[in-house]
Amino acid sequence: MLRYDVHAHAFHPKIAQKATRQLDDYYGVRPFGDGTLEHLLKSEEEAGIDRVVIHCAATVPEQVVPANDWAIALQKLDKRVIAFGTVHTESELWESELDRLEGAGIRGLKLHPDFQQIWLDDPKLDPIFEAAAGRFIIMFHVGDERAPEDNFSCPQKIANIKRRFPKLEMIAAHFGGLYHWDYVPQMLGGLDIYVDTSSAVPFMSECQLAEIKKAIPRERWLFGTDYPLYSPVECIERQQQKLGLSSREMDELLNNGCRLFGA
Repeated sequence: MLRYDVHAHAFHPKIAQKATRQLDDYYGVRPFGDGTLEHLLKSEEEAGIDRVVIHCAATVPEQVVPANDWAIALQKLDKRVIAFGTVHTESELWESELDRLEGAGIRGLKLHPDFQQIWLDDPKLDPIFEAAAGRFIIMFHVGDERAPEDNFSCPQKIANIKRRFPKLEMIAAHFGGLYHWDYVPQMLGGLDIYVDTSSAVPFMSECQLAEIKKAIPRERWLFGTDYPLYSPVECIERQQQKLGLSSREMDELLNNGCRLFGA
């Protein structure tokens, strides 16, 4: 079985340094990696990761085409890479971009509502979700320090999307909602949604973890690192310890990506 990191980022060499610096400025975390594909794959290999899903999100409409160009190029560079494309509600090219991505073998899309300034309950997203259902997996960044009702993304908005578009394959990043973990069990429990473990476990309380464990079965968890923020090796060690997983259970978590991407 293959071991997956379903949440990572790699940038074009021309902008990698700038992009990692912006991550430092936004999150207040000094990135582990330099943001290049070369360093990402080296770090994943050291952690025993076989496949890595790389995400990019166009923060403005003009970035959609170049971001998708980069995703298509990434997937051609190395068989270990599964690249996700992106869309933006203000881009008039979203339909043709979905066709182009599908034709290039891209299997997923990344939406980062907080960076893209897109409210997940904006009706402009509905035709995109309708068109993506059955064709693409969507990785959603979810959560922020702002209250759910005041934030672009939150577990409730994710749940509403799933109920309106039941055929849409969805991953809610950061264990269903960064800093919104108190709401995840009630909002996402019982739904056909995956959550990833990236940028979450170190910041969650034991109580929050216990409630999410009860609400979302472990086969719905996907291992993620959020590289270049964090080291894959350290993420495996930290998550196994904090989640209280045996070695076998940690292997199962790493293998869960096969449910979406194949063994």
